[in-house]
Amino acid sequence: MSTVDLIIKNATILTVDEKNSKAGSLAVANGRIEKIWPQLEPPLNEIETNPATEVIDLQGKTLIPGFIDTHNHLLMYSQFRKQANCSTPPNESIQDILDRVKELAANTPKGEWVMGWGYDDTLLQEKRHPTRDELDEVAPEHPVFLRHISVHFAAANSKALELAGVTEETPNPKGGHFGRDENGRLNGVLHELPALEPVQAIIPEPSAEELASLIGEATEDFLAEGITTSSDAGVGLDQGKIELEAHVKASADGRNPLRMRLMVLHHLLNEEGPYHGYTAAELTNEIEKRTNGNATLDSAKHFQDGSIQGMTGALRKPYHNDPNEYGELLNDQDDFNEEVLDLHKRGFRVTIHGNGDRAIGSILDAYENALTKAPREDHRHRIEHVQTATSEDLDKFKTLDVAASFFINHVYYWGDRHKNIFLGPARAKRINPLADASERDILYTLHSDCPITPISPLFSIWAAVNRVTRDGEILGEDQRISVEKALRTMTIDGAKLNFDENNTGSIEVGKLADFAVLDEDPTSIDPMKIRDIRVWSTFVGGEKVYERN
Repeated sequence: MSTVDLIIKNATILTVDEKNSKAGSLAVANGRIEKIWPQLEPPLNEIETNPATEVIDLQGKTLIPGFIDTHNHLLMYSQFRKQANCSTPPNESIQDILDRVKELAANTPKGEWVMGWGYDDTLLQEKRHPTRDELDEVAPEHPVFLRHISVHFAAANSKALELAGVTEETPNPKGGHFGRDENGRLNGVLHELPALEPVQAIIPEPSAEELASLIGEATEDFLAEGITTSSDAGVGLDQGKIELEAHVKASADGRNPLRMRLMVLHHLLNEEGPYHGYTAAELTNEIEKRTNGNATLDSAKHFQDGSIQGMTGALRKPYHNDPNEYGELLNDQDDFNEEVLDLHKRGFRVTIHGNGDRAIGSILDAYENALTKAPREDHRHRIEHVQTATSEDLDKFKTLDVAASFFINHVYYWGDRHKNIFLGPARAKRINPLADASERDILYTLHSDCPITPISPLFSIWAAVNRVTRDGEILGEDQRISVEKALRTMTIDGAKLNFDENNTGSIEVGKLADFAVLDEDPTSIDPMKIRDIRVWSTFVGGEKVYERN
């Protein structure tokens, strides 16, 4: 019998085990759960303690497994925290954004970059993107680059375009385009990631050490939401290999106490990439060795379309507001099939961004091709966001044993606009079809896609249970799920998606002591109040890493 390091008593413990059992107290030894008791006061004769054993009386608060967020952009979020906040709210108009840019420019040395994030053209009074001319006026001596809330678009001023070598004669890249005004002149709006790339390529890169420090600061916000395991869904997206190096540094020296999982961008793994020829096992071993096991490889990350609100999500039927627009697949199917097959054969779990149903169908075809040519059990390949999956798509998910990570916060933040603008009522009410996925027993999780929406597992659970939009409408009542199921998607189902269900995701003897303490039990209150529940403390491996003041 191990000597117990920690006793938690007088608690409402939601174990999230197979029976959704409840308990009243538990003991932790060497970072793992040693004992669990139904009673509020543990029988101390069943365990060994010493003077150093800590006893925490939760006074009736609720203890749950630490939240597992399977898709966010921690590194990107850590950088955005230092940039101009262009989101709505607080900004209601383009002028509000310009005022923020002007203020930041005034405090930035001449010639250095002025960066911003989070603007949403569909929420601004003008219903459009800021233009290069407007940005030139408020920051004529600085290159300016503002990232859209979807991260798939941006606005740049003339100096930024000039430094990037983007001229009136520059051809549009495949999968994206440079915006133009009514006279055919570049307006500074960059549509989709390939169009952003020339500008991002010339923005001075911070060092891996600087990025690691930013990650360390940002993780405090994640811990405050009860998150203990986090997946960065775009390592290498903007700055290549240095992003992986930053994550390794932050996890290796404890600046980031989260259990980190890294989705490495596919271009870092192809013939031109620094990890060309690596197998998944080799890259996993390298990451785990360098971080003392605090971080690991999650998957190879790819994209097959953009965003619905940007009208670059690839749909089978046209957009509601434009009968001539269907969005665009980012990769030709044959080339896409070959790249997915190569990653699959090298042992990688593959994760692919798919919002539109046409993109989702294309991704499923690529997975089917790979699994037919190189069968592999328990692959747990994933599709991310899954906004508009049809019933037929979900049937294929089940047949191929493909998992899903739903961007559920979309229902609240964009549901009204999907209904009224982009998708129309019929398709909008089926975005994030959680009930249909549950009916088919598909493995799925929920995610925030932070910084696209704020990081908050409790908000995601609230959104899945209620499906209420910003305007207060219920969007797709028949796709709501129970509180218990929603809680499982962000705990034990997340652990299953991570191949880690034997260690995390539920409160059971032998598992890691990763917990979140809540001031209320989400399964016993009005479902509309779930998003208001407060996280009081967070434990990783039995160590308290966050406590609410």
